[in-house]
Amino acid sequence: MIPLFLSTGSPHTSGGFFNGRNRLLFANWGAPMNFRQLTYFIAVAEELHFGRAAERLDMAQPPLSRQIKQLEDELGAVLFNRGRSAITLTQAGERLLERGRSILRQMEDAKLEVRRLGQGAEGRLRIGFVGSATFGILPNIVKSFRAHFPEVNLSLMPMNNAQLHRALVAREIDVAFARPALQDSEFLTRELLEEKLILALPDGIDTGSRTVAKLERLQTHYLILYPEFPRPSYADMVLKACEDAGFTVPLRIWCMDLQTAISLVSIGEGVCIVPESVATAKRNGVKFLKIEPEIARTSLSVNTRLDDQSVHVSNFIRIAQQVAKKRF
Repeated sequence: MIPLFLSTGSPHTSGGFFNGRNRLLFANWGAPMNFRQLTYFIAVAEELHFGRAAERLDMAQPPLSRQIKQLEDELGAVLFNRGRSAITLTQAGERLLERGRSILRQMEDAKLEVRRLGQGAEGRLRIGFVGSATFGILPNIVKSFRAHFPEVNLSLMPMNNAQLHRALVAREIDVAFARPALQDSEFLTRELLEEKLILALPDGIDTGSRTVAKLERLQTHYLILYPEFPRPSYADMVLKACEDAGFTVPLRIWCMDLQTAISLVSIGEGVCIVPESVATAKRNGVKFLKIEPEIARTSLSVNTRLDDQSVHVSNFIRIAQQVAKKRF
């Protein structure tokens, strides 16, 4: 049986039951009230008849009467006035009925809340993501998840890969969208999509009718790279791709994130190599060209901790994979 303490304190009335207007206290701390006794008491208090209460509880009347008497002894208070033809609640009984109903309602509410959390119907989910994910499928994933689980609160936090790794290890986030995957034996990684790298350049550069760019033509332009630190990072992947293609980047500008890089492109500070999905969002002052020959591809992954088997994470990953499969 589950012990139930309604409050703490020391009885000081003759019955040992009240201390102030709203607090219930026990005179005998050796045998705390339990939920079964409280249920028995409420049944008798509502029926005001031991026989009907016993029938309602599907038990015999003598054991019920003994349980109520034991409860009164434990509390140090008479709960019922027992007459020849009827029983009524004492003042102490009226207060216990009021508080007991409230306690059982709270218990039912708690059970319901826990059940809903266990089913993933409500709760919270903390999501970290690299900036480029917002140009791809992340908005659609979030939208779909909200449609299926509107009571789950989502916290969305932009981070670079190093920050994502630390936050996932520290359990500050539950899901990490990284580019590329986070390397850790304690993580479970799922690739959502793979895309080409393209060139973002100021729209003031005259490219004529060309829709493709050649790396060798970038010799006179600053290449904007991000993030500057910590390293290695997406920037190192871009530099390696250029090197593998036989192009050494002579002029470089470093910044911290994709949004800043695109802003620098828009004001003519240089060009930037970005994931293809970035081109889906129009930006004043920026245009996009394909790179030929193709230098590399980049993948967007969703990462979780191996030991996190929560329903919220499972539901989110399932929806993320469905959206990625449908779109790509």
